[in-house]
Amino acid sequence: MARKIAIIVGNGKLERNVSGIVDGAQFVMRFNEPNLAGGMSGERTDMVMLAASSKVLYRRLIAPGFVDNAALKAAKVLMLAYHPDIIRKYHPRPNIFQRLQGRRADWTMEAIDVMGRAGKEIRIMPPQTYNDGCSELHIAGSQMRKVFPSTGFLGICYTLANFPASEWDVKLCGFSWEGWKRHDWQNEHAWVRNKIASDRISLLA
Repeated sequence: MARKIAIIVGNGKLERNVSGIVDGAQFVMRFNEPNLAGGMSGERTDMVMLAASSKVLYRRLIAPGFVDNAALKAAKVLMLAYHPDIIRKYHPRPNIFQRLQGRRADWTMEAIDVMGRAGKEIRIMPPQTYNDGCSELHIAGSQMRKVFPSTGFLGICYTLANFPASEWDVKLCGFSWEGWKRHDWQNEHAWVRNKIASDRISLLA
């Protein structure tokens, strides 16, 4: 029997239109505030993974049209990539001047409030998933306060852990392996290449 298809869609540029393949999949994961306006990555969205430690997320949460994002509206599940315990233990904390301006390290409750009122099922990634991801990338000790697995990497880890290879064909598209300086893009990309070499993941575009 043919395996089901799970597609993990990053927010990077696509080289070709894969909308038909994406919309025909049995599971599609996207990240943060996906842009479907170009139409090249389809519309299907089963899960959106958000980083609730991001000041960018808070700006989005208070924006009137945030919950009208097409992918967020379509998503059945909102997954918060960083557990509050992980944010509290490892992620950078705003200095006193930033706190006076209203900035915080953790926007978990605000995300739950906004997305819960929008009718979404909300899940929080367990701390062990984050710790396991750090181990996979060889991030240990004091480095865990300086380097953080990206939401994309954690989303791939989640999918591989919960979608067995005997039943699911996991594909990636839209990953550029660049962005925030505190993510280890080089090692994340190498980790994915190893999964591709072992036929656990394939590239869609």
